[in-house]
Amino acid sequence: MPDLKTAVTGNTLPRHLGLFGLWLLVVNGLIGAGIFGLPGGAAKLAGEYSPLIYLFCALLILPILLCMAELASYFRGSGGPVRYGTAAFGPFIGFQAGWLYYIARLVSFAANSVLLVDSIGYFWPAAIAGFNRVMLLAAIIVSLTLINVVGSLRAMRSLALLTVIKFAVLLLLVVAGASLLGTKLLPDFNPLTVFNSPYDIGAATLLLIYAFVGFESVVVPAGEAKNPARDMPRALILGLLLVTLLYIGIQLVSVAAVTDIANSSSPLLDVAAALFGPAGAMVLMLGVVASVAANLLGAIFSTPRASFALAEDGSLPRWFGAVQPHFLTPANSIMFFGVLALMLALYVPFLWLAAATVVSRLLLYGLTCAAVPVLRPKLAVSNSFVLPLGYTIPLLGLAACGWLALQVSLSSVIATALFVLLGTALYFLARWQAGPGN
Repeated sequence: MPDLKTAVTGNTLPRHLGLFGLWLLVVNGLIGAGIFGLPGGAAKLAGEYSPLIYLFCALLILPILLCMAELASYFRGSGGPVRYGTAAFGPFIGFQAGWLYYIARLVSFAANSVLLVDSIGYFWPAAIAGFNRVMLLAAIIVSLTLINVVGSLRAMRSLALLTVIKFAVLLLLVVAGASLLGTKLLPDFNPLTVFNSPYDIGAATLLLIYAFVGFESVVVPAGEAKNPARDMPRALILGLLLVTLLYIGIQLVSVAAVTDIANSSSPLLDVAAALFGPAGAMVLMLGVVASVAANLLGAIFSTPRASFALAEDGSLPRWFGAVQPHFLTPANSIMFFGVLALMLALYVPFLWLAAATVVSRLLLYGLTCAAVPVLRPKLAVSNSFVLPLGYTIPLLGLAACGWLALQVSLSSVIATALFVLLGTALYFLARWQAGPGN
């Protein structure tokens, strides 16, 4: 197992990621397919107050994100939560952090792959009929896997292109919608009365908070960042700021453009059709495809770096830590992730597995906040991103995680507990295979 110095400085993979590449990972981790369906549910639960709930959720997630930004400035090696957990609380906690992150991203990737196939079917119905659906799903996952195997620069270029398409469509909807709607865009309410309204603000917060998770993907490939101490905090903060503003703009336009948006099953499609006709709905679906594809590409870039880091720590077989000599990528970890995701997408129902991802993320976020007081005295240097106000912000992050944990279902807790037990068995099996002293 590498010592703390090696974990902090890790230099196994080439460093190609600058601020823009890291920012791409943040925004595509945050913006997946959810935003295309959330405006309706938000309007149903919070009515005219719904744009404010996005702001509230951003403020709720902010201390967690800031804690991750501080920890990211301490470590130059890949692994993210694996590194933080190991350095602060030992290898067992580090393994569980990496394991839970991996499971959450894997299940999400498989589910979003199915969603991407369904979105393509909007343009090409024959492609999702019968065996064609299986072939299309396999082609998508294999293509994304190969793009990542042949090099991080190629993956980042593809991610940049998809992000441009996604943002162009969403910004066009907001800007054009605002110009067409004029003063109708601004809801008539008193922000101070939001918690005295007849709406279910708590339920709305729980619905929308998960539009603000996924940012943790950026810290996992820190070993490929040019200057993680400087660029990781900037990418995280800029990503959250831009995405929050975009979410609020989308919600304002949605509520103003479609009076019955609360009862819509495809709210943004209805908004685009109301503003621009059938052609607008078609363009928006292109944005859906680009958004889901970008989310998938970011996930398959980041997540295999977790198994790569666990292999470097000796918590997984060394096979996962192999670097392809020509492309200089963790090819084995990438291919394993792709194959496993394809199997899940083809054969496994997602509802039970998806329940585990909720608590898994909260455990990861709580671990991140708890690690700050432990690691700051050991690792903070002059160029580190150190949060002000002592340990107030980590405490706020832990409080946010605690409140969110109280809202989850029993099935989510049980599913996560089973995954933790499975991870525990895998950890001790790997230690046993490694022999005494490991």
